[in-house]
Amino acid sequence: MDASILTTATERMMRTRQPTTTLEDQPIPVRAKLAATWTSFMFLYAYVDILNFFTPGVVEEILDGKVFEFDLSQTFSTTALTLVAIPILMVVLSMTLPARVNRIANLVVALFYVPVTAFNVVGESWLYFYGLGIGLELILLALIVRYAWTWPRTVPMATSPDHETVRARQQA
Repeated sequence: MDASILTTATERMMRTRQPTTTLEDQPIPVRAKLAATWTSFMFLYAYVDILNFFTPGVVEEILDGKVFEFDLSQTFSTTALTLVAIPILMVVLSMTLPARVNRIANLVVALFYVPVTAFNVVGESWLYFYGLGIGLELILLALIVRYAWTWPRTVPMATSPDHETVRARQQA
């Protein structure tokens, strides 16, 4: 075999683009989107509070029995636990509730948390920190509302005379 022919064939193969495979982009179920978004919301919700402990004076105020303008008490702690528990439960509820109830629950809870989340910036001096955290939380709440609002609906099958005839025979 002639070496020049072999070289030409090899060069041509090297210049030819090899077929590339495209990654399959499967649709994500609405329930999974909602659960993932609530999980992300909870991470931000928790970490903004945790990182807040590093803000000068915060730990001292807590040790003095105050959080923001509120006295530390069983009522405060129960309210705080409730405010954290609801989004935590929305992770599992988004995966398990029937579609209609699921959609309504996500819309109601997410819309309820918009003002609750926005309230957290009131009176804070570290606006970049809280602005970023709360801004991201509000984006996630908006996504939850969008996913729940645009939940796909199934179209009922059109009934044809043949289908009705079959159904009548089955019932007889």
